[in-house]
Amino acid sequence: MARKKIRWMDGAVPFLCVFLVSNFILSKFSMIPCRLVLLAALLLSRDADALQVIGGSVTVVQGDTATLPCHVTDTNDDLTQITWQRRTRAKPHNDNFITIQPGNRLQFVHGHDDRFKYIGNFNDKNGTLQLSSVTLKDEGSYTCIFTLFPSGNQKTEIPLNLLVPPFTSVMDNLPTLDTEEVLFATCTAAGSRPPAEVRWLTGVLGDKLRTTTNYIHYSNGTTTTVSSLFGVPTREINGHQVQCVISSYAMSTEETLPFIIQVYFSPTEVNMKAISGHSFECVTEANPNANFTWSRYGQSLLPSVVKVEGAKLQVLSLTSDLNGLYQCEASNTYGRKYGQLYVHVASEACSAAWALFGVLLSLNVIGAAAWCFHKSGHFQSSLSDNCGSKRLTTSRTKAPIICHSRLSCLMNT
Repeated sequence: MARKKIRWMDGAVPFLCVFLVSNFILSKFSMIPCRLVLLAALLLSRDADALQVIGGSVTVVQGDTATLPCHVTDTNDDLTQITWQRRTRAKPHNDNFITIQPGNRLQFVHGHDDRFKYIGNFNDKNGTLQLSSVTLKDEGSYTCIFTLFPSGNQKTEIPLNLLVPPFTSVMDNLPTLDTEEVLFATCTAAGSRPPAEVRWLTGVLGDKLRTTTNYIHYSNGTTTTVSSLFGVPTREINGHQVQCVISSYAMSTEETLPFIIQVYFSPTEVNMKAISGHSFECVTEANPNANFTWSRYGQSLLPSVVKVEGAKLQVLSLTSDLNGLYQCEASNTYGRKYGQLYVHVASEACSAAWALFGVLLSLNVIGAAAWCFHKSGHFQSSLSDNCGSKRLTTSRTKAPIICHSRLSCLMNT
């Protein structure tokens, strides 16, 4: 609180001396009137030295409520009026805007502003005001003036300072897969006062990323702080989380904005995956995730015995209507890739062929085993070099045939 002592008698002493001398010359018969005047002047001077107008400097966050303190102490003078003046960004010229009369009667001089509230007490010589929803336009100097009798006008000045918290955001720059350094994201603390501090926490990616910080200053005293995050957009860095941390004197606590680095790319190679006996899935890698569309060559619509759910194709019934080449299209904003699936339902006629093949295969295996036993004198658990360095293996054919109306598929990409 600022305390201002009022010495109103300083300029009146010379005049008082002249008055006393004149009174002395004119008074030939008695010195009593002059002594009384001198005593009264000394008493008034002592009271004026004790009088104090108390105010203070006020700092408030934009949007909050400011209290403008102002009151007089150590005086028995009569208070006739309290006047408030202001000089702000919106009103650069000092002028009266509020008067307070006995009975706590508040009057606006140049238009009503219901954000101002008188919270003092006239009888206590307290002129304190309250200003709600403070904006930058309200920042400036406020003067509180007490009209006292016989002291006259006594005043104090209350500076009002504003802190402005920033508007915070993180913006993805949508980088695509590349081998050169690009901008990943920008973290912004806009319109703060004083300027906000913006920094990145990059964790394990510290040696793969770099940051820059720039400031934009505005005529209203606010500042926008922009911090940019750079790096090489690779698949390895995609999906990692970093954090933007913003701090300011206008904020009660730091604000942390998480950000997941996104490297965008079109679908890679499309593969077909069998997820059950009659279901298949179209698999690819893409960012953003791919959308999947199934179709069949030569047909505008898929058969009714096929059910599609996103990347999955499910066969509901084994009929000859299924036969054909199916295509899965994987696409996103950045491109598209295709995968093919050939579906064939074998006829019952091949059952006999497979049965005959099985009998012949069994006879061959038995004959080979007997020959090996004859040559070595015992059976071996597996075919070895003693059997002509041959090993019986199975291989996945391009178009395996499964008989008895079972599904046969050839998956190409």
